[in-house]
Amino acid sequence: MANDTDQFLLEVEHLCVSAENTEILHDISLKVRPGEIHALLGPNGSGKSTLANVLMANPSYQVTSGKIIYKGEDITQLSSDVRAKAGIFLAFQHPEAIPGVPVHQFLRQAMSARRGMDISILEARIELLEWMEKLEMDPDFAKRPLNEGFSGGERKRHEVLQLALLNPELAILDETDSGLDIDALRIVAKGITLVKEADPKLGVLVITHYQRLLDYVKPDVVHVIAGGSIKETGGIDLVAEVDKLGYDRWLN
Repeated sequence: MANDTDQFLLEVEHLCVSAENTEILHDISLKVRPGEIHALLGPNGSGKSTLANVLMANPSYQVTSGKIIYKGEDITQLSSDVRAKAGIFLAFQHPEAIPGVPVHQFLRQAMSARRGMDISILEARIELLEWMEKLEMDPDFAKRPLNEGFSGGERKRHEVLQLALLNPELAILDETDSGLDIDALRIVAKGITLVKEADPKLGVLVITHYQRLLDYVKPDVVHVIAGGSIKETGGIDLVAEVDKLGYDRWLN
Protein backbone atom coordinates (compact mmCIF):
# COMPACT_ATOMS: atom_id res chain seq x y z
CA MET A 1 0.00 0.00 0.00
CA ALA A 2 1.13 3.54 -0.66
CA ASN A 3 2.41 5.66 2.20
CA ASP A 4 0.38 8.76 2.99
CA THR A 5 3.44 10.90 3.61
CA ASP A 6 4.16 13.80 1.27
CA GLN A 7 7.86 12.86 1.26
CA PHE A 8 8.83 11.24 -2.02
CA LEU A 9 11.40 8.47 -2.14
CA LEU A 10 12.26 9.05 -5.80
CA GLU A 11 11.57 12.08 -7.98
CA VAL A 12 12.55 12.07 -11.64
CA GLU A 13 12.14 15.57 -12.98
CA HIS A 14 12.06 16.33 -16.73
CA LEU A 15 14.87 13.88 -17.41
CA CYS A 16 16.49 13.83 -20.86
CA VAL A 17 19.16 11.23 -21.58
CA SER A 18 21.53 10.64 -24.51
CA ALA A 19 23.90 7.92 -25.63
CA GLU A 20 26.47 8.50 -28.37
CA ASN A 21 24.98 11.96 -29.04
CA THR A 22 21.49 10.55 -29.62
CA GLU A 23 18.70 11.45 -27.21
CA ILE A 24 16.89 8.32 -26.00
CA LEU A 25 14.77 9.58 -23.11
CA HIS A 26 12.72 12.74 -23.48
CA ASP A 27 11.33 14.75 -20.56
CA ILE A 28 10.72 11.80 -18.21
CA SER A 29 9.00 12.67 -14.94
CA LEU A 30 7.69 10.35 -12.21
CA LYS A 31 7.47 10.27 -8.41
CA VAL A 32 7.54 7.27 -6.09
CA ARG A 33 6.52 7.47 -2.43
CA PRO A 34 7.81 5.05 0.22
CA GLY A 35 5.80 1.85 0.07
CA GLU A 36 4.48 2.38 -3.47
CA ILE A 37 4.83 -0.09 -6.32
CA HIS A 38 5.11 1.56 -9.74
CA ALA A 39 5.01 -0.38 -12.99
CA LEU A 40 6.69 0.94 -16.14
CA LEU A 41 5.25 -0.77 -19.22
CA GLY A 42 6.38 -0.37 -22.78
CA PRO A 43 7.30 -2.22 -25.96
CA ASN A 44 10.85 -3.30 -26.79
CA GLY A 45 13.08 -0.32 -27.50
CA SER A 46 10.85 2.15 -25.68
CA GLY A 47 13.50 3.25 -23.17
CA LYS A 48 12.51 1.14 -20.16
CA SER A 49 15.90 -0.41 -19.49
CA THR A 50 17.65 2.84 -20.34
CA LEU A 51 15.75 4.54 -17.52
CA ALA A 52 16.67 1.71 -15.12
CA ASN A 53 20.34 2.06 -16.03
CA VAL A 54 20.27 5.84 -15.70
CA LEU A 55 18.68 5.60 -12.25
CA MET A 56 21.67 3.45 -11.27
CA ALA A 57 24.22 5.80 -12.94
CA ASN A 58 25.36 3.59 -15.81
CA PRO A 59 28.18 5.66 -17.41
CA SER A 60 27.09 4.61 -20.92
CA TYR A 61 24.31 7.20 -20.69
CA GLN A 62 24.51 10.97 -20.25
CA VAL A 63 21.86 13.03 -18.47
CA THR A 64 21.57 16.14 -20.65
CA SER A 65 18.87 17.86 -18.57
CA GLY A 66 16.59 17.23 -15.63
CA LYS A 67 17.22 15.75 -12.19
CA ILE A 68 17.07 12.53 -10.21
CA ILE A 69 16.18 13.20 -6.57
CA TYR A 70 16.35 10.44 -3.95
CA LYS A 71 15.01 11.06 -0.44
CA GLY A 72 15.10 14.79 -1.11
CA GLU A 73 18.72 14.86 -2.35
CA ASP A 74 19.81 15.52 -5.92
CA ILE A 75 21.79 12.39 -6.92
CA THR A 76 22.00 13.12 -10.65
CA GLN A 77 25.80 13.28 -10.56
CA LEU A 78 26.46 10.58 -7.96
CA SER A 79 28.09 7.28 -8.90
CA SER A 80 26.37 3.90 -8.87
CA ASP A 81 28.24 2.64 -5.80
CA VAL A 82 27.18 5.70 -3.79
CA ARG A 83 23.57 5.18 -4.89
CA ALA A 84 23.72 1.49 -3.95
CA LYS A 85 25.08 2.24 -0.47
CA ALA A 86 22.32 4.83 -0.05
CA GLY A 87 19.70 2.13 -0.61
CA ILE A 88 18.96 1.95 -4.35
CA PHE A 89 18.94 -1.55 -5.84
CA LEU A 90 18.80 -2.55 -9.50
CA ALA A 91 17.90 -6.11 -10.52
CA PHE A 92 19.55 -6.41 -13.90
CA GLN A 93 17.78 -7.78 -16.96
CA HIS A 94 20.97 -9.69 -17.92
CA PRO A 95 23.17 -10.06 -14.80
CA GLU A 96 26.81 -10.81 -15.54
CA ALA A 97 28.63 -14.00 -14.59
CA ILE A 98 31.69 -13.69 -12.34
CA PRO A 99 33.72 -16.92 -12.57
CA GLY A 100 35.54 -17.94 -9.40
CA VAL A 101 33.38 -15.89 -7.03
CA PRO A 102 30.84 -18.06 -5.17
CA VAL A 103 27.37 -16.70 -4.55
CA HIS A 104 27.75 -16.70 -0.75
CA GLN A 105 31.00 -14.69 -0.91
CA PHE A 106 29.53 -12.10 -3.27
CA LEU A 107 26.41 -11.68 -1.16
CA ARG A 108 28.33 -11.37 2.11
CA GLN A 109 30.52 -8.63 0.62
CA ALA A 110 27.48 -6.84 -0.79
CA MET A 111 25.67 -7.05 2.57
CA SER A 112 28.71 -5.64 4.37
CA ALA A 113 29.01 -2.75 1.92
CA ARG A 114 25.32 -1.92 2.17
CA ARG A 115 25.29 -1.99 5.99
CA GLY A 116 28.64 -0.24 6.42
CA MET A 117 30.01 -2.98 8.66
CA ASP A 118 31.63 -6.38 8.29
CA ILE A 119 29.03 -9.15 8.32
CA SER A 120 30.35 -12.37 9.84
CA ILE A 121 30.35 -15.55 7.78
CA LEU A 122 27.90 -17.15 10.22
CA GLU A 123 25.49 -14.20 10.22
CA ALA A 124 25.54 -14.01 6.43
CA ARG A 125 25.00 -17.77 6.12
CA ILE A 126 21.99 -17.75 8.47
CA GLU A 127 20.28 -14.94 6.55
CA LEU A 128 21.22 -16.47 3.21
CA LEU A 129 19.81 -19.91 4.00
CA GLU A 130 16.63 -18.41 5.44
CA TRP A 131 15.88 -16.50 2.25
CA MET A 132 16.96 -19.35 -0.05
CA GLU A 133 14.38 -21.55 1.63
CA LYS A 134 11.69 -18.91 1.07
CA LEU A 135 12.70 -18.67 -2.59
CA GLU A 136 12.70 -22.47 -2.99
CA MET A 137 16.42 -22.55 -3.82
CA ASP A 138 18.76 -25.50 -3.21
CA PRO A 139 21.29 -24.60 -0.45
CA ASP A 140 24.12 -25.82 -2.73
CA PHE A 141 23.28 -22.90 -5.00
CA ALA A 142 25.25 -20.62 -2.62
CA LYS A 143 28.48 -22.49 -3.47
CA ARG A 144 28.22 -21.98 -7.23
CA PRO A 145 30.19 -19.30 -9.13
CA LEU A 146 28.09 -16.16 -9.50
CA ASN A 147 25.70 -16.44 -12.47
CA GLU A 148 28.01 -18.95 -14.21
CA GLY A 149 25.91 -21.60 -15.90
CA PHE A 150 22.75 -20.32 -14.24
CA SER A 151 19.45 -20.84 -16.00
CA GLY A 152 17.29 -17.79 -16.64
CA GLY A 153 15.14 -18.65 -13.65
CA GLU A 154 18.18 -19.13 -11.39
CA ARG A 155 19.60 -15.74 -12.40
CA LYS A 156 16.33 -13.99 -11.65
CA ARG A 157 15.87 -15.78 -8.32
CA HIS A 158 19.39 -14.77 -7.38
CA GLU A 159 18.50 -11.14 -8.14
CA VAL A 160 15.51 -11.41 -5.79
CA LEU A 161 17.78 -13.07 -3.20
CA GLN A 162 20.08 -10.04 -3.41
CA LEU A 163 17.08 -7.75 -3.04
CA ALA A 164 16.06 -9.54 0.16
CA LEU A 165 19.51 -9.56 1.73
CA LEU A 166 20.56 -6.00 0.84
CA ASN A 167 17.38 -4.46 2.30
CA PRO A 168 17.26 -1.42 -0.03
CA GLU A 169 14.79 1.44 0.23
CA LEU A 170 14.17 1.62 -3.53
CA ALA A 171 14.15 -1.47 -5.78
CA ILE A 172 14.28 -1.15 -9.57
CA LEU A 173 13.36 -4.48 -11.19
CA ASP A 174 14.38 -4.44 -14.85
CA GLU A 175 12.37 -7.13 -16.66
CA THR A 176 12.78 -9.57 -13.78
CA ASP A 177 10.07 -11.67 -15.45
CA SER A 178 11.84 -11.94 -18.81
CA GLY A 179 12.34 -15.50 -20.05
CA LEU A 180 10.69 -17.18 -17.06
CA ASP A 181 8.28 -20.09 -17.30
CA ILE A 182 5.14 -19.94 -15.20
CA ASP A 183 6.63 -21.82 -12.22
CA ALA A 184 9.77 -19.67 -12.09
CA LEU A 185 7.64 -16.54 -12.49
CA ARG A 186 5.48 -17.60 -9.54
CA ILE A 187 8.52 -18.15 -7.33
CA VAL A 188 10.12 -14.83 -8.31
CA ALA A 189 6.84 -12.98 -7.75
CA LYS A 190 6.45 -14.71 -4.37
CA GLY A 191 9.96 -13.56 -3.45
CA ILE A 192 9.24 -9.94 -4.37
CA THR A 193 6.02 -10.09 -2.35
CA LEU A 194 7.82 -11.53 0.70
CA VAL A 195 10.50 -8.83 0.54
CA LYS A 196 7.81 -6.17 0.30
CA GLU A 197 5.94 -7.65 3.26
CA ALA A 198 9.17 -7.65 5.31
CA ASP A 199 9.65 -3.94 4.55
CA PRO A 200 6.33 -2.18 3.82
CA LYS A 201 8.17 1.11 3.17
CA LEU A 202 10.14 -0.37 0.26
CA GLY A 203 9.49 1.54 -2.95
CA VAL A 204 9.46 -0.59 -6.10
CA LEU A 205 9.71 0.28 -9.79
CA VAL A 206 8.82 -2.79 -11.87
CA ILE A 207 9.91 -2.50 -15.50
CA THR A 208 8.35 -4.92 -17.97
CA HIS A 209 6.62 -5.26 -21.33
CA TYR A 210 4.43 -8.13 -20.15
CA GLN A 211 1.52 -7.89 -17.74
CA ARG A 212 1.88 -11.38 -16.25
CA LEU A 213 4.22 -10.40 -13.36
CA LEU A 214 1.71 -7.70 -12.44
CA ASP A 215 -0.91 -10.40 -11.92
CA TYR A 216 1.12 -11.29 -8.81
CA VAL A 217 2.79 -7.99 -7.89
CA LYS A 218 -0.01 -5.43 -7.92
CA PRO A 219 1.15 -1.89 -8.77
CA ASP A 220 -0.25 1.27 -7.18
CA VAL A 221 0.71 3.38 -10.21
CA VAL A 222 1.23 2.36 -13.85
CA HIS A 223 3.22 4.30 -16.46
CA VAL A 224 3.29 3.56 -20.19
CA ILE A 225 6.50 4.52 -21.96
CA ALA A 226 6.95 4.59 -25.75
CA GLY A 227 9.50 6.30 -27.94
CA GLY A 228 11.49 7.40 -24.91
CA SER A 229 8.63 9.34 -23.31
CA ILE A 230 6.03 8.51 -20.68
CA LYS A 231 2.77 8.65 -22.62
CA GLU A 232 0.27 7.93 -19.86
CA THR A 233 0.10 7.36 -16.10
CA GLY A 234 -2.80 5.70 -14.35
CA GLY A 235 -3.94 2.89 -12.10
CA ILE A 236 -4.01 -0.87 -12.48
CA ASP A 237 -6.75 -0.64 -15.15
CA LEU A 238 -4.02 0.57 -17.49
CA VAL A 239 -2.35 -2.85 -17.23
CA ALA A 240 -5.53 -4.57 -18.45
CA GLU A 241 -5.78 -2.12 -21.34
CA VAL A 242 -2.21 -2.84 -22.44
CA ASP A 243 -2.82 -6.58 -22.14
CA LYS A 244 -5.96 -6.37 -24.27
CA LEU A 245 -5.00 -3.77 -26.90
CA GLY A 246 -1.19 -3.65 -26.90
CA TYR A 247 0.79 -0.44 -27.35
CA ASP A 248 -0.52 0.78 -30.70
CA ARG A 249 -2.44 3.69 -29.17
CA TRP A 250 0.77 5.20 -27.82
CA LEU A 251 2.92 4.43 -30.84
CA ASN A 252 0.79 6.26 -33.41
